[in-house]
Amino acid sequence: MQVWHHALDAAPAAGPHVVTLGNFDGVHRGHRELLEQAARQARQGGLPAAVVTFDPHPTVIVAPERKPLLLMTLAQRLAKFEASGMDLAWVIPFSRAFSELSPAAFLHQIQRSLSPIELHVGKAFAFGRDRAGDLSTLEAWGLNSGCAVFSHALKAPDGGHLSSTRIREALDHGEVDQAAELLGHPYALTGIVEEGDRRGRHLGFPTANLRWEQQQLPAAGVYVTGVAGRGWPQPRLGLTNVGDKPTFDGRRLTVETYLPGFAGDLYGAPLEVSFLHRLRRERRFEGVEALRAQIASDVAEGQAWWDNHHLA
Repeated sequence: MQVWHHALDAAPAAGPHVVTLGNFDGVHRGHRELLEQAARQARQGGLPAAVVTFDPHPTVIVAPERKPLLLMTLAQRLAKFEASGMDLAWVIPFSRAFSELSPAAFLHQIQRSLSPIELHVGKAFAFGRDRAGDLSTLEAWGLNSGCAVFSHALKAPDGGHLSSTRIREALDHGEVDQAAELLGHPYALTGIVEEGDRRGRHLGFPTANLRWEQQQLPAAGVYVTGVAGRGWPQPRLGLTNVGDKPTFDGRRLTVETYLPGFAGDLYGAPLEVSFLHRLRRERRFEGVEALRAQIASDVAEGQAWWDNHHLA
Protein backbone atom coordinates (compact mmCIF):
# COMPACT_ATOMS: atom_id res chain seq x y z
CA MET A 1 0.00 0.00 0.00
CA GLN A 2 1.27 3.44 -0.91
CA VAL A 3 1.13 6.10 1.82
CA TRP A 4 0.95 9.84 1.24
CA HIS A 5 1.70 12.41 3.92
CA HIS A 6 0.78 15.39 1.74
CA ALA A 7 -1.03 18.57 2.59
CA LEU A 8 -4.30 18.87 0.73
CA ASP A 9 -2.92 21.22 -1.93
CA ALA A 10 0.42 19.40 -2.29
CA ALA A 11 -0.71 15.93 -3.34
CA PRO A 12 -0.07 14.80 -6.90
CA ALA A 13 -2.83 14.10 -9.40
CA ALA A 14 -3.05 10.30 -9.32
CA GLY A 15 -6.00 9.50 -11.58
CA PRO A 16 -9.34 7.79 -10.89
CA HIS A 17 -9.88 5.97 -7.59
CA VAL A 18 -12.62 4.52 -5.46
CA VAL A 19 -12.32 6.63 -2.31
CA THR A 20 -13.39 6.46 1.31
CA LEU A 21 -13.01 9.23 3.89
CA GLY A 22 -12.84 9.31 7.68
CA ASN A 23 -10.84 9.42 10.89
CA PHE A 24 -11.15 5.64 11.43
CA ASP A 25 -9.96 5.63 15.05
CA GLY A 26 -9.89 2.00 16.12
CA VAL A 27 -10.79 0.79 12.60
CA HIS A 28 -13.76 -1.01 14.14
CA ARG A 29 -15.93 -3.57 12.37
CA GLY A 30 -18.10 -0.87 10.78
CA HIS A 31 -15.04 0.92 9.45
CA ARG A 32 -13.73 -2.33 8.00
CA GLU A 33 -17.03 -3.08 6.27
CA LEU A 34 -16.86 0.36 4.65
CA LEU A 35 -13.21 -0.06 3.62
CA GLU A 36 -13.73 -3.57 2.31
CA GLN A 37 -16.79 -2.55 0.30
CA ALA A 38 -14.81 0.27 -1.30
CA ALA A 39 -11.98 -2.17 -2.06
CA ARG A 40 -14.40 -4.67 -3.67
CA GLN A 41 -15.93 -1.95 -5.82
CA ALA A 42 -12.48 -0.80 -6.88
CA ARG A 43 -11.46 -4.33 -7.90
CA GLN A 44 -14.63 -4.81 -9.91
CA GLY A 45 -13.95 -1.60 -11.80
CA GLY A 46 -10.23 -2.25 -12.26
CA LEU A 47 -9.37 0.83 -10.17
CA PRO A 48 -7.20 1.43 -7.12
CA ALA A 49 -8.89 2.00 -3.74
CA ALA A 50 -7.85 4.99 -1.63
CA VAL A 51 -8.58 5.98 1.94
CA VAL A 52 -8.27 9.62 3.02
CA THR A 53 -7.71 10.17 6.72
CA PHE A 54 -6.28 12.82 9.04
CA ASP A 55 -3.49 13.16 11.59
CA PRO A 56 -3.65 14.38 14.27
CA HIS A 57 -7.28 13.75 15.16
CA PRO A 58 -9.29 16.88 14.24
CA THR A 59 -10.43 17.57 17.81
CA VAL A 60 -6.79 17.95 18.88
CA ILE A 61 -6.75 21.14 16.79
CA VAL A 62 -10.33 22.47 16.88
CA ALA A 63 -11.39 21.47 20.42
CA PRO A 64 -8.37 20.28 22.44
CA GLU A 65 -10.41 20.31 25.65
CA ARG A 66 -12.56 17.55 24.13
CA LYS A 67 -9.86 15.53 22.40
CA PRO A 68 -10.48 11.79 22.73
CA LEU A 69 -8.01 9.21 23.96
CA LEU A 70 -7.17 7.46 20.71
CA LEU A 71 -7.63 3.73 20.31
CA MET A 72 -4.86 3.25 17.75
CA THR A 73 -1.57 4.67 16.64
CA LEU A 74 -1.31 5.92 13.08
CA ALA A 75 0.88 2.92 12.22
CA GLN A 76 -1.87 0.58 13.43
CA ARG A 77 -4.48 2.39 11.36
CA LEU A 78 -2.32 2.12 8.26
CA ALA A 79 -1.82 -1.61 8.82
CA LYS A 80 -5.60 -2.10 9.09
CA PHE A 81 -6.16 -0.06 5.91
CA GLU A 82 -3.77 -2.27 4.01
CA ALA A 83 -5.37 -5.43 5.42
CA SER A 84 -8.76 -4.11 4.26
CA GLY A 85 -7.59 -3.85 0.65
CA MET A 86 -6.58 -0.23 0.29
CA ASP A 87 -3.99 0.60 -2.37
CA LEU A 88 -3.38 4.15 -1.17
CA ALA A 89 -3.68 5.85 2.22
CA TRP A 90 -3.57 9.63 2.10
CA VAL A 91 -2.82 10.99 5.58
CA ILE A 92 -3.65 14.70 5.48
CA PRO A 93 -1.90 16.75 8.20
CA PHE A 94 -4.75 18.35 10.15
CA SER A 95 -4.05 21.96 11.05
CA ARG A 96 -5.98 25.06 12.05
CA ALA A 97 -5.80 26.34 8.47
CA PHE A 98 -7.08 23.03 7.14
CA SER A 99 -9.98 23.12 9.62
CA GLU A 100 -11.09 26.46 8.14
CA LEU A 101 -11.51 25.10 4.60
CA SER A 102 -15.02 25.08 3.22
CA PRO A 103 -16.54 21.74 2.19
CA ALA A 104 -16.35 22.87 -1.44
CA ALA A 105 -12.62 23.67 -1.20
CA PHE A 106 -11.91 20.31 0.41
CA LEU A 107 -13.83 18.39 -2.26
CA HIS A 108 -12.18 20.37 -5.04
CA GLN A 109 -8.76 19.18 -3.90
CA ILE A 110 -9.92 15.58 -3.46
CA GLN A 111 -11.27 15.71 -7.01
CA ARG A 112 -8.01 17.17 -8.33
CA SER A 113 -5.83 14.50 -6.74
CA LEU A 114 -7.93 11.31 -6.77
CA SER A 115 -10.67 11.89 -9.39
CA PRO A 116 -13.13 9.75 -7.40
CA ILE A 117 -15.43 7.51 -9.43
CA GLU A 118 -17.09 6.30 -6.23
CA LEU A 119 -17.01 7.75 -2.72
CA HIS A 120 -17.88 5.64 0.35
CA VAL A 121 -18.56 7.25 3.75
CA GLY A 122 -20.41 6.56 6.98
CA LYS A 123 -23.83 8.18 7.19
CA ALA A 124 -22.69 10.51 9.98
CA PHE A 125 -19.55 11.73 8.21
CA ALA A 126 -19.12 15.52 8.46
CA PHE A 127 -16.31 17.71 7.15
CA GLY A 128 -15.20 21.23 6.37
CA ARG A 129 -15.34 24.41 8.43
CA ASP A 130 -17.68 23.97 11.43
CA ARG A 131 -18.46 20.47 10.08
CA ALA A 132 -20.77 22.14 7.58
CA GLY A 133 -20.36 19.39 4.98
CA ASP A 134 -22.47 16.28 5.35
CA LEU A 135 -23.95 13.47 3.28
CA SER A 136 -26.27 15.80 1.36
CA THR A 137 -23.26 18.00 0.51
CA LEU A 138 -21.41 14.97 -0.84
CA GLU A 139 -24.40 13.76 -2.85
CA ALA A 140 -24.89 17.17 -4.50
CA TRP A 141 -21.18 17.36 -5.28
CA GLY A 142 -21.24 13.81 -6.66
CA LEU A 143 -24.04 14.63 -9.10
CA ASN A 144 -22.01 17.53 -10.49
CA SER A 145 -18.67 15.71 -10.59
CA GLY A 146 -19.70 12.30 -11.88
CA CYS A 147 -18.92 10.52 -8.63
CA ALA A 148 -21.35 7.99 -7.17
CA VAL A 149 -21.68 8.58 -3.42
CA PHE A 150 -22.51 5.63 -1.14
CA SER A 151 -23.34 6.03 2.54
CA HIS A 152 -22.98 3.19 5.02
CA ALA A 153 -24.83 2.82 8.31
CA LEU A 154 -22.25 1.74 10.89
CA LYS A 155 -24.29 -0.55 13.12
CA ALA A 156 -23.11 -2.57 16.11
CA PRO A 157 -24.02 -6.27 16.38
CA ASP A 158 -26.70 -5.32 18.95
CA GLY A 159 -28.29 -2.95 16.43
CA GLY A 160 -27.10 0.18 18.20
CA HIS A 161 -24.85 2.91 16.88
CA LEU A 162 -21.26 1.83 16.27
CA SER A 163 -18.63 4.46 16.99
CA SER A 164 -15.16 4.89 18.44
CA THR A 165 -16.75 6.88 21.27
CA ARG A 166 -18.90 3.91 22.28
CA ILE A 167 -15.80 1.68 22.29
CA ARG A 168 -13.92 4.13 24.51
CA GLU A 169 -16.86 4.18 26.92
CA ALA A 170 -16.81 0.38 27.13
CA LEU A 171 -13.08 0.42 27.88
CA ASP A 172 -13.54 3.14 30.50
CA HIS A 173 -15.84 0.72 32.33
CA GLY A 174 -13.50 -2.26 31.90
CA GLU A 175 -15.97 -3.93 29.53
CA VAL A 176 -13.32 -5.36 27.25
CA ASP A 177 -15.66 -8.13 26.04
CA GLN A 178 -18.07 -5.50 24.71
CA ALA A 179 -15.22 -3.45 23.24
CA ALA A 180 -14.05 -6.55 21.35
CA GLU A 181 -17.57 -7.13 20.03
CA LEU A 182 -17.74 -3.56 18.73
CA LEU A 183 -14.22 -3.56 17.31
CA GLY A 184 -14.48 -7.02 15.78
CA HIS A 185 -11.25 -7.95 17.58
CA PRO A 186 -9.87 -7.59 21.12
CA TYR A 187 -8.58 -4.19 22.14
CA ALA A 188 -4.78 -4.27 22.14
CA LEU A 189 -1.94 -2.22 23.56
CA THR A 190 1.44 -2.31 21.87
CA GLY A 191 4.78 -1.15 23.15
CA ILE A 192 8.19 -2.01 24.52
CA VAL A 193 8.92 -3.84 27.77
CA GLU A 194 10.80 -1.63 30.19
CA GLU A 195 12.19 -2.15 33.66
CA GLY A 196 9.66 -1.65 36.46
CA ASP A 197 9.99 -1.72 40.23
CA ARG A 198 10.37 -5.54 40.28
CA ARG A 199 7.63 -5.99 42.90
CA GLY A 200 6.08 -8.80 40.86
CA ARG A 201 9.36 -10.72 40.95
CA HIS A 202 9.55 -10.37 44.73
CA LEU A 203 5.97 -11.66 44.98
CA GLY A 204 6.83 -14.70 42.89
CA PHE A 205 5.00 -13.45 39.79
CA PRO A 206 7.49 -11.54 37.60
CA THR A 207 5.80 -9.16 35.19
CA ALA A 208 6.59 -7.44 31.90
CA ASN A 209 6.10 -3.71 32.35
CA LEU A 210 4.78 -2.27 29.06
CA ARG A 211 5.58 1.23 27.84
CA TRP A 212 2.40 1.41 25.82
CA GLU A 213 1.85 3.47 22.66
CA GLN A 214 -1.93 3.96 22.62
CA GLN A 215 -3.73 6.70 24.55
CA GLN A 216 -6.82 4.81 25.69
CA LEU A 217 -6.46 2.28 28.51
CA PRO A 218 -9.03 -0.12 29.88
CA ALA A 219 -10.28 0.71 33.38
CA ALA A 220 -7.97 -0.20 36.26
CA GLY A 221 -8.17 -3.88 37.04
CA VAL A 222 -6.85 -7.36 36.34
CA TYR A 223 -7.47 -8.88 32.91
CA VAL A 224 -6.96 -12.10 31.01
CA THR A 225 -4.88 -11.11 27.98
CA GLY A 226 -3.38 -12.68 24.91
CA VAL A 227 0.26 -11.65 24.54
CA ALA A 228 2.07 -11.74 21.20
CA GLY A 229 5.77 -11.14 20.62
CA ARG A 230 9.23 -12.67 20.66
CA GLY A 231 8.40 -14.71 17.57
CA TRP A 232 5.91 -16.83 19.50
CA PRO A 233 3.80 -18.78 16.97
CA GLN A 234 0.61 -18.10 18.94
CA PRO A 235 -0.34 -15.52 21.59
CA ARG A 236 0.41 -16.64 25.15
CA LEU A 237 -1.82 -16.36 28.18
CA GLY A 238 -1.14 -13.23 30.19
CA LEU A 239 -2.58 -11.82 33.41
CA THR A 240 -2.39 -8.05 33.05
CA ASN A 241 -2.83 -5.45 35.77
CA VAL A 242 -3.73 -1.91 34.73
CA GLY A 243 -3.47 0.59 37.57
CA ASP A 244 -1.26 2.25 40.12
CA LYS A 245 -0.74 -0.62 42.61
CA PRO A 246 -2.57 0.87 45.62
CA THR A 247 -1.25 -1.81 48.01
CA PHE A 248 2.17 -0.17 47.59
CA ASP A 249 0.82 3.41 47.47
CA GLY A 250 1.70 3.62 43.81
CA ARG A 251 1.62 7.01 42.14
CA ARG A 252 2.27 5.97 38.54
CA LEU A 253 -0.09 4.21 36.17
CA THR A 254 1.38 0.96 34.86
CA VAL A 255 0.43 -1.93 32.57
CA GLU A 256 2.13 -5.08 33.88
CA THR A 257 1.68 -8.62 32.57
CA TYR A 258 2.50 -11.94 34.18
CA LEU A 259 3.10 -14.77 31.70
CA PRO A 260 2.46 -18.14 33.38
CA GLY A 261 5.12 -20.68 32.48
CA PHE A 262 7.44 -18.14 30.84
CA ALA A 263 11.00 -17.73 32.06
CA GLY A 264 13.20 -15.25 30.27
CA ASP A 265 14.23 -11.64 29.81
CA LEU A 266 11.78 -9.46 27.88
CA TYR A 267 13.41 -6.07 28.49
CA GLY A 268 13.41 -4.06 25.28
CA ALA A 269 11.14 -6.53 23.49
CA PRO A 270 8.04 -5.33 21.59
CA LEU A 271 4.79 -6.90 22.81
CA GLU A 272 1.13 -6.71 21.86
CA VAL A 273 -1.27 -7.23 24.77
CA SER A 274 -4.88 -8.00 23.76
CA PHE A 275 -7.53 -7.59 26.46
CA LEU A 276 -9.92 -10.55 26.52
CA HIS A 277 -11.74 -10.62 29.86
CA ARG A 278 -11.78 -8.64 33.10
CA LEU A 279 -11.31 -10.69 36.26
CA ARG A 280 -11.67 -7.96 38.88
CA ARG A 281 -11.13 -4.33 39.74
CA GLU A 282 -7.84 -3.16 41.17
CA ARG A 283 -7.96 -2.78 44.95
CA ARG A 284 -5.76 -2.30 47.98
CA PHE A 285 -4.78 -5.34 50.06
CA GLU A 286 -3.85 -5.36 53.72
CA GLY A 287 -0.41 -6.77 53.08
CA VAL A 288 1.94 -8.61 50.77
CA GLU A 289 0.70 -12.08 51.71
CA ALA A 290 -2.92 -11.18 50.98
CA LEU A 291 -1.89 -9.75 47.62
CA ARG A 292 0.23 -12.82 46.80
CA ALA A 293 -2.74 -15.10 47.56
CA GLN A 294 -5.04 -13.01 45.37
CA ILE A 295 -2.58 -13.07 42.46
CA ALA A 296 -2.38 -16.87 42.71
CA SER A 297 -6.19 -16.98 42.61
CA ASP A 298 -6.22 -14.61 39.62
CA VAL A 299 -3.76 -16.80 37.75
CA ALA A 300 -5.85 -19.93 38.36
CA GLU A 301 -9.06 -18.17 37.32
CA GLY A 302 -7.38 -16.68 34.26
CA GLN A 303 -5.97 -20.03 33.19
CA ALA A 304 -9.42 -21.62 33.53
CA TRP A 305 -11.01 -18.85 31.44
CA TRP A 306 -8.29 -19.22 28.78
CA ASP A 307 -8.73 -23.00 28.64
CA ASN A 308 -12.53 -22.79 28.51
CA HIS A 309 -12.35 -20.42 25.57
CA HIS A 310 -10.03 -22.73 23.61
CA LEU A 311 -7.25 -20.18 23.60
CA ALA A 312 -4.51 -22.39 24.99
